Amino acid sequence: MPVYRLDKKEISFPNPLYAEPDGLLAVGGDLSVERLLLAYTNGIFPWYNPGEEILWWCPRERFVIFPPEIHISRSMKKYRKKHELRILLNRDFADTMHRCRMKREFAQGTWISDEMEAAYGRLHKAGYAVSVESYEDGELAGGLYGVSIGKCFFGESMFSEKENGSKTALIAFAQLLDKENFLMIDCQFHTDHLERMGGRLISWEEYDNLLKSGCYG
Repeated sequence: MPVYRLDKKEISFPNPLYAEPDGLLAVGGDLSVERLLLAYTNGIFPWYNPGEEILWWCPRERFVIFPPEIHISRSMKKYRKKHELRILLNRDFADTMHRCRMKREFAQGTWISDEMEAAYGRLHKAGYAVSVESYEDGELAGGLYGVSIGKCFFGESMFSEKENGSKTALIAFAQLLDKENFLMIDCQFHTDHLERMGGRLISWEEYDNLLKSGCYG
């Protein structure tokens, strides 16, 4: 199937099932709030190198964390007992996203550009993009940001200033989402780190059902 070229004037996407085997679905369009919301509620997300055209992805298999299944390792349990930890939501969204850009974990380089920072800043002002920050003994330790729609959270990136900063933020946030009956944390792609924290691959059919009940239900 061809990769679809999007029109900036029309807020639409092709059927997610038309994505290439690697997940690439479409190119072009824009990062307006309306288009981003349409994308996420259909399992689609932007991911591209700074300076290149916008690429839209929708992998068939999805890597997710179900909030009740967040795994706390033995070493993390010891760490949590040893330190005074505090979690904040939306302490400073722009700062957290920029720290993810500068100190992104588990990957070389970053795909977070000025354009992306501005776009997700607009999503945050619209009430959809969320940041989570962890503090260790009064000092900023790490955090993450993503998009929250209905009962689904779509994780985007994490950063750490201290060794367990992002883990602390993710564990506490998953526990909060569990209490709020969220259905999933969409991690998009598999990483060994997130697998150790409870993430697992699910089929497109299962993922699509979660989207329909979580975002539209």
